[in-house]
Amino acid sequence: MQRHPAIYFGPSAVHGRGVFTAESIPADSLLEICPVLVLPPAELDHIHGSSLHDYYFLWGPEQDRPAIALGFGSLYNHAESPNAEFCLRYEDDAIHFVALRDIPAGKEITVDYHAGKREGVWFAVQQA
Repeated sequence: MQRHPAIYFGPSAVHGRGVFTAESIPADSLLEICPVLVLPPAELDHIHGSSLHDYYFLWGPEQDRPAIALGFGSLYNHAESPNAEFCLRYEDDAIHFVALRDIPAGKEITVDYHAGKREGVWFAVQQA
């Protein structure tokens, strides 16, 4: 399975578009495996000056390469108390998204963009 069959993307009150579930999903469920396109470090500055700025992940052990997640990977919105988490799988060039707790049907699926490692994000955080 690459993506849980109940998840879909649509309009979000949090930040334009987001990822939602059409049915309840239990905690620890795999939501999606997203392959990534890994770019060379020299292209990081180009992304900062483009509309892709809000959609990339830092990649690799040195976190020096930009990566664009395919699938819904770049559409999961940030929350300070997320209901899902992501795991960067460098060896597979993929990102795994997993439910942290039960997610009820109709709820937006959110992640902590900084996975608890840094404070602050580059945009105003809206409450879901």
